[in-house]
Amino acid sequence: MKIPAMMMVIFGLFHLPVVFAAPAEPLRLTRADALELALGQNRDLRIARLEVDKSAQQVREAWSAVLPQVSAGFDYTRTIEPTVIYFPEFSGSQPTGTLIPLEISQDNAMSASLSLSQPIFNMQSFAAIRASSLARDISREAWRDALGSTVTAVSISYYNVLIADAQLELVRQSLQRWQQALGDTRALFAEGMVADIDTLKAHLSVENIRPDLLQAENRCASVRTELKNLLGLDPSVRLDLLDSLTWDGGPSPGQRLDELYQEAVQNRPDVRSMELQVEAEAARVGVARGERFPALSAFGQLQAQTQFDDGTALSDTDWPLTSSVGVSLSMPLFTGFRISAAVDQARISRMQAQTRLEQLKADVRADLEVRLASLSEARRRIEVQKTTIRTAERSYDISRLRLREGLGSRLELADAELQLQRARTNYLQAVYDYLVETVRMEASTGRNASADSGMDR
Repeated sequence: MKIPAMMMVIFGLFHLPVVFAAPAEPLRLTRADALELALGQNRDLRIARLEVDKSAQQVREAWSAVLPQVSAGFDYTRTIEPTVIYFPEFSGSQPTGTLIPLEISQDNAMSASLSLSQPIFNMQSFAAIRASSLARDISREAWRDALGSTVTAVSISYYNVLIADAQLELVRQSLQRWQQALGDTRALFAEGMVADIDTLKAHLSVENIRPDLLQAENRCASVRTELKNLLGLDPSVRLDLLDSLTWDGGPSPGQRLDELYQEAVQNRPDVRSMELQVEAEAARVGVARGERFPALSAFGQLQAQTQFDDGTALSDTDWPLTSSVGVSLSMPLFTGFRISAAVDQARISRMQAQTRLEQLKADVRADLEVRLASLSEARRRIEVQKTTIRTAERSYDISRLRLREGLGSRLELADAELQLQRARTNYLQAVYDYLVETVRMEASTGRNASADSGMDR
């Protein structure tokens, strides 16, 4: 019996070699690599960079108010019904009382003109140029602020991944220790040295830690997603971080609070931006005052025009030229107190900006004081936890040995395991807090926003 052709095809398909796509290599990054990648792809930085470009064009727009303005125009008019004027009819030297209509318009009319105007003196325009230049400088400081915020956010996110990976490893180590303890308990049970309930409790200890393992794995995935979003990466990219959550025992901050404060006032983009804002508000006072001064400008115009009836060639028409020049002077005499109100509003805005600057500087000093205290606390906790870990490890080894020899209890081992897990977790948290506080100190002093921005082209 012959096998049908379709079955032969299906049989052949099942025996084709299966080719699996090789998984993509993970993207390996140090923190420095992550920062470099973020500075090139972070979307917030792109927006801030475009804002700087836009403010530069606003400065050009402000300059246009004091530069010559040249315009050209062309008009064409088609007469549908002619324009008529009436003249009285005379008989000799006496009017007859009859009016004679006379058409004075032609079928077509054209006019071409060229106009030029040049402001000579306009105090308001010059003040507006100053204000727009300050706005450009403010946008540059906003770019630096976005740069610093990106560096801070990426660094903290990077450390979040590191501590999540380290905590996951701690949970895995704890699970492994409990599994070893379960094996020891079963061996003791087989020898009749412990009761069946001890084996059951050891098994429950293993099972109870599995949810912690699932939570730790989920947190690792979540913080990696956050980091990839900050770096502008596709969510499917796998990340492999090359740094580790370790502390090298570096020197404590040597600068005092006053020195750090002076550095922050000089370097922080938000402080500099607020200082520029005060200057900008002062410039706006000048803009408002500028309306009180006269505005002087010169103008000139060149015009050619013609009229002709249908049937006349355009080349046969005349284009007589007319030209004129002049100056224009305007000065407000009374505006219903509008200018005075605008000046007072600008002054109040300047005082508000000055007050906000003083408050910001006070906040900066307070923030630096908190950062110094947090760094010092984290360093002390690291030193304490290093000793605590060694003690907890020794305690766990002794408790496990006592349980294997039938001298200890499962409760004693559980307590030693809890203390060891807590000591290692607290050490990781202290190292993480120190690294994060170091990043925040860099932000508080403005050091993270001092990278070359590439503004000057």
